[in-house]
Amino acid sequence: MPHTSDGTAGAAKGAIETRGIEPVPDSERHGRVRELFPTWVAANISVLLLTMGAGLVVFNGLNLWQVLLVGVCAAGVSYGLVGALSVAGKWGGAPGLTLSRATFGVRGNLFPGMIIWIARFGWETINAVTGAYAILTVLDLLFGIKSNSVLIVVTLFAFVGCTFLVSGMGRAVLQVCNTWSTYLFGAFSVLVLGYLVTNTDWDSVFSRPAGSTATLIAGIGTIAAGGISWVPSGPDFARYLPHRASGRRIVAATASGAGLVVVPMVLMGAVMAVSVPDLAKATDPVSFLGDVLPIWLAVPYLLTALVGMLLINSLSMYSAGFTAQTMGVKLPRSLAVSVNAVISLVGGLLLMLVAKSFFGSFITFLTLLAVSFSAWIGVFAVDMARRRKRAVRYDGDGLLDTGRTSRYWYAGGFAWQAMLAWGVALVAGLCFTKVDWYSGPLATTWIGANGLGWAATILIAAAAFAALPEPRENVPAAEPAAAGAEGTPQQVR
Repeated sequence: MPHTSDGTAGAAKGAIETRGIEPVPDSERHGRVRELFPTWVAANISVLLLTMGAGLVVFNGLNLWQVLLVGVCAAGVSYGLVGALSVAGKWGGAPGLTLSRATFGVRGNLFPGMIIWIARFGWETINAVTGAYAILTVLDLLFGIKSNSVLIVVTLFAFVGCTFLVSGMGRAVLQVCNTWSTYLFGAFSVLVLGYLVTNTDWDSVFSRPAGSTATLIAGIGTIAAGGISWVPSGPDFARYLPHRASGRRIVAATASGAGLVVVPMVLMGAVMAVSVPDLAKATDPVSFLGDVLPIWLAVPYLLTALVGMLLINSLSMYSAGFTAQTMGVKLPRSLAVSVNAVISLVGGLLLMLVAKSFFGSFITFLTLLAVSFSAWIGVFAVDMARRRKRAVRYDGDGLLDTGRTSRYWYAGGFAWQAMLAWGVALVAGLCFTKVDWYSGPLATTWIGANGLGWAATILIAAAAFAALPEPRENVPAAEPAAAGAEGTPQQVR
């Protein structure tokens, strides 16, 4: 089936994308950096940010100015990392976990890849549950239909089914949906903000005392965890960009798109928490909107947010399809996402019907998620820096070859230096971690008490990998040492 210039099959821009993990050829690299902006706006359209903003007030004890600082720092740091590592997608034209084969070896990549894949199951489950709760809340507000076990199953099936359909269609469809959802959600968010401005007891909001520095730093980690989870997926959405695309613009478009949603949403959640103190302790993350907003505003806002949450899960499943193929699942990408759909459905039913506390489960998941992704980030970032310095990017044939002839076979398919750094950092990060059911031996240290286990994990992984000897690729004798997958590589600008 012929491909169009944007990588979709067939002549229509909305056709189903058939390209899998294979690198995108230069002839199809017609993406624009500005397209990343609505992508990362859409990736953050979730009412979970309202609940997390409320949590900063209720649980962390922060005031409004501290919440603002948390939102700006968390969005800038986490999505700055997403943008920086997205540049690898431009270099190699392949998904992040496929490019990771060049870092860890074609066999070694299976270990961090599997952990990241499993972590994505949890993220998709959380989003699916939130989407189902949004549907239930709308039904209650409009028709007075109360939640029950049967309705929970039906709404969760509906949300996951729609996610599967949209994510299976590919990049072009997601790009169109992202753009329109950005406009719609932005418009309704302005209305919600206007309502809050005119109906909030601002004396109560601004009279709140400041929280401690420790809870402020911990809050940054909590909000940043969402962005950290997107880092390995960043190259997936940048692989259609031409080599001449500016690296700085990629970072700016990513961080600004995410920040445009993260900062105001977290702030609105903090303001709502003053009016509804039990907001962060609610049994679900959505129904509180019916108490805070009038029905004429709550329903359309929830519907647009529902579309946003659908797109978040679609983006995640879209990327997870590549991860599944990288892990060896012998299915086209559009079918590989079905694995994630089934698992998120089962996990969602357990969370909605069995778990006692959504917010507690969510924070525990975010904490572990950030650590599990951070070890990969540190190693991959150092590998990127080395490739830029040597002007050697990625070899497309080597990325797809999983045998001994692969450029990235290293020693038995493993880059032991990357594996060692990743393993040490992952263990260290878990030692600094404390959640409801687990407390690491270093959780009471300054790093652990301030929720900086994820940051320590990145630094330990990067430092360990940088200190170890650089892995030697299997370069054919006739190939010049400085030649890369891009011929004469472009430097990042």
